[in-house]
Amino acid sequence: MASCLQETEWNLDSPAKEVVWKPVSLTHVVYPEGDFVGKCFAWFSLLPVFIIVSFVTLIAFRRELHTITFFGGLLVNEIVNWVLKNIIRQPRPCREHEVVFSEYGMPSNHSQFMWFFGVYLVLFVYIRIQYSTSSTCSLVDLAWKHVVAVGALLVAAIVTYSRVYLHYHTNRQVYSGAVVGSLVAVLWFIFTQLVLTPLFPVVVSWPLSERLMLRDSTLIPNVLWFEYASARAEARARQRKLQ
Repeated sequence: MASCLQETEWNLDSPAKEVVWKPVSLTHVVYPEGDFVGKCFAWFSLLPVFIIVSFVTLIAFRRELHTITFFGGLLVNEIVNWVLKNIIRQPRPCREHEVVFSEYGMPSNHSQFMWFFGVYLVLFVYIRIQYSTSSTCSLVDLAWKHVVAVGALLVAAIVTYSRVYLHYHTNRQVYSGAVVGSLVAVLWFIFTQLVLTPLFPVVVSWPLSERLMLRDSTLIPNVLWFEYASARAEARARQRKLQ
């Protein structure tokens, strides 16, 4: 407390200058005090940050090429959003409290991010997983796909509406973000399927990929079951050796 008072006294001798406090827009989310719905929407607005952290964690521990390309698509989507914002230069809606934003509002970054994630995940579940498995599919597998698809799109819709509810964007800005994110997701999925996936066997054979332990699970129908069965078989083999 003493250091703050000393700094204040020192500033009294300097010319008066208005200081504008600028928040970090990546995590700075505000909501009306006492509004429980607004508080929930504020937490939903942080989902892009949690998704990015999850992708970095998965890439670091699993080294799966499909996860890396998915994350690469998210980065491409962010670049597209930045370019569009600086071309259109549409400001954000007026708000009651003063917050200085460093970015424009058209299209909405959160909306574009979440709809890219949701649409790409839906395509991956219905097309990519079916492509790597047999033609027969059980009811449990179909139910699991439907749950994932509906959940991904529902979360994207909630985050999109939260940006309007919290007055960060207008309806047109979030709708534009949803359309652009969905379009980029479809194009990136097609590019991944037709161009990148056929190159995965070549990429994993590179010496650098072997050092980084990159892997390709394109031909494995159920990765979770494969890893579980492999770990169980290895554990039993080592147990027999010890005995």
